[in-house]
Amino acid sequence: MQYDVFNGDADGLCALLQLRLAQPTDSILVTGVKRDIELLAQVNAQAGDLVTVLDISLAKNRSALDRLLLQGASVFYVDHHQAGNIPQHPKLTTLINTDSNTCTSLLVDDYLNGQYRAWAVVAAFGDNLIHSATQAARPLSLSTNQLQTLQNLGVCINYNGYGSSIADLHFAPDALYRECLPYASPFDFMSEQHLIYEQLMTGYAEDMALALAVTAEYQSERVAVYILPDMAWARRVSGVLSNELANQYPDRAHAVLNHRPQGGLQVSVRAPLTNNTGADELCSTFATGGGRKSAAGINELPLDQLPHFINAFTQHYS
Repeated sequence: MQYDVFNGDADGLCALLQLRLAQPTDSILVTGVKRDIELLAQVNAQAGDLVTVLDISLAKNRSALDRLLLQGASVFYVDHHQAGNIPQHPKLTTLINTDSNTCTSLLVDDYLNGQYRAWAVVAAFGDNLIHSATQAARPLSLSTNQLQTLQNLGVCINYNGYGSSIADLHFAPDALYRECLPYASPFDFMSEQHLIYEQLMTGYAEDMALALAVTAEYQSERVAVYILPDMAWARRVSGVLSNELANQYPDRAHAVLNHRPQGGLQVSVRAPLTNNTGADELCSTFATGGGRKSAAGINELPLDQLPHFINAFTQHYS
């Protein structure tokens, strides 16, 4: 049995697309919204089973990984988030690089020798790695308009992954993955599945217009903190708003906070583009925090810890 476990954002989805276009196989898909990262806990693979894990932190899934290896499963793990101590095991193969200029899809692209490079470019744009995406796209000899189209798709697929539950999203990540899978080229996907693409583009534009009208809760020369209203559009737009603010104000760190239906706040942090590091270190000081150097988050921040977070965020990026 093959299990494919992937983050529901653009990077995780496009990483799996590349692998399954190159190595087609029937598999059980395990995914969720962007912040559903402890996905390996849902897998009960045994000896003889294969588990591919894409774009979720090994550190956050270590106990489940140890369990799967103990049960005899073989695991192929590709990621760019905090990994912690990577276990050495004959049934574990890892491609892990936490450099702030790469993402899981670019690691898969390298593994596949650029076989489905355009999908990797889509993912890198989705992760707001604009320079890395542009560099990766050079061998494709794309026009400026084509490159912009791939960027639009990456941003929209990434936008689709954010929410407190699948109900917040336009498309469940596994369903969107299945819609993309028949297409070796993202241009063919956008052409033949134009209704899906248009729905994502329209939703993104409408939600971003609402988000950009929100004023900062706290702002200085170095940092800005935004608290969005308790609405589905706000939960959908939190990640892409963080990226957009980072692009508009590259010398400033940004935190975008959402109200959780279960109580408390969810936090998205973006490091300044001119100092693209430290987001994972900051967020990891909180109980449910983690991520990567340039972009990280806290899944559950109690309301009474908000002043502590703002203080820690401000000090970290001063």
